[in-house]
Amino acid sequence: MLETAIKYKIMEFPNLYGMPGFTKEMITNHMKLYQGYVTNTNTVLETMNSLLDRGKGNTPEYAELKRRFGWEFNGMRLHELYFSNIGRTTELKENSVLYKKIHDEFWGYESWKKDFVATGMMRGVGWAVLCKDPNTNKLFNTWINEHDGGGLVGCNPILVMDMFEHAYTTDYKLDKRNYIDAFFNIINWEEASNRFMK
Repeated sequence: MLETAIKYKIMEFPNLYGMPGFTKEMITNHMKLYQGYVTNTNTVLETMNSLLDRGKGNTPEYAELKRRFGWEFNGMRLHELYFSNIGRTTELKENSVLYKKIHDEFWGYESWKKDFVATGMMRGVGWAVLCKDPNTNKLFNTWINEHDGGGLVGCNPILVMDMFEHAYTTDYKLDKRNYIDAFFNIINWEEASNRFMK
């Protein structure tokens, strides 16, 4: 039996409803998608446990589930990070530690924002993420392809922006830039700053 026989719980994010630039329909659909990742994470864990219990840890089925687990788990966790860093709009104060760090690393907040937006505008689906290397305290804007490719190992996500079509097409069709502008209007910088300080 795997030690990780734990049930992940679906988190609630009631503050997302009523955000400017995000309709109830889009948030409701997005929450259903997230709930599916939590359910699938639990299902994959349970199925792998069952296969191990039956002595089938060396089967192709087990191997495929083991590979799939990263997709489901990261889909769950990235959505939780994304939902947590939006919805309760707070400003990034110029005297804050995070603002000063962004300013120093990227030669100004606007330079950082330009790079973050460019990351989000890349073709394909995935995630634009401001992350911190805890070993050096260095910040990076990075692209996580889908859920499980391109994440910088050991780096902590500070600000997460979902760039899958489901995050914006309901309200913005294919206009990624307007979605990104709406995202910047509802960032919870207090949450991002707390992540940075950990």
